[in-house]
Amino acid sequence: MHWQSLSFRLSREHADAFGDVLLERGAISVNVDDALEGTSDEKPIFGEPGADTGLWNDCRLTALFAPESEVRPIFEGIAKDLEISAPLFELGILDDEDWVQRNREQFQPIRISDLIWIVPTWHSAPRPEAINISLDPGAAFGTGSHPTTRLCLKWLENNLNHARRPTVLDYGTGSGILAIAAMKLGAAEAYGVDIDPAAVEVARHNAMQNEVAIHFTDGETTLNVMADILVANILANPLRVLAPLLASHTKPDGVLVLAGILDEQANEIIGIYREWFDLCVWRSEEGWSCIAGQRNNS
Repeated sequence: MHWQSLSFRLSREHADAFGDVLLERGAISVNVDDALEGTSDEKPIFGEPGADTGLWNDCRLTALFAPESEVRPIFEGIAKDLEISAPLFELGILDDEDWVQRNREQFQPIRISDLIWIVPTWHSAPRPEAINISLDPGAAFGTGSHPTTRLCLKWLENNLNHARRPTVLDYGTGSGILAIAAMKLGAAEAYGVDIDPAAVEVARHNAMQNEVAIHFTDGETTLNVMADILVANILANPLRVLAPLLASHTKPDGVLVLAGILDEQANEIIGIYREWFDLCVWRSEEGWSCIAGQRNNS
């Protein structure tokens, strides 16, 4: 079986409405991307709370239709109804595939370091003697492929003191990967918090899969934890707001690790947290900074 694929560019002001009507008139799916993706004008949108999370100024829409659909009149009719000129479009054929298998082929084991590997459940560990975190790409952020996650994992590897056996709090836990890594690196106990209940369920599943005991809670549950190490791999806007809360869950001599911060945002975040922490950029990778430092005496 195959599908008809309709692709065209449209301005931001019309893209949402056009996509909605495509679905109403028979499209099986509609995907919206940055029309300038892959060029120097590509604009990343991270979807963080408090930011402008609208569409790109220049959007590319791709809609899939059943083989028997009359795509051209549908497309032209929507443009007429929305009172805009019908943009140029491409109409092609997309062959059906085993999408589960194709998706799996995209995710190979990820080497974080000589010590830490992220291994999808359908793969064998390339280095059985390493710390292998068994994790499937899913609905929660954190598979080890993004620089922010890699930076936090490397920080934990370099700084987690096995002799001390600290308590670690992973705030904004997503898949639970950082809390799982902390336990495998020698933490005494680990906690994970996420505002998304679905992420909490994913994290619990991943912890069971890795045979580590971690306490996961959602944002509605009262958190009674004082951490030796608090890791928050989120994004800059939430981190701006969360400073007093994160400080309240860090022990007086504890350490804070922040990620999800673009290099150009690092100094501002350090300044916001200066009331409670002596922070500096620990390391940067692909335009993203990991900030870390100790709780001060204020």
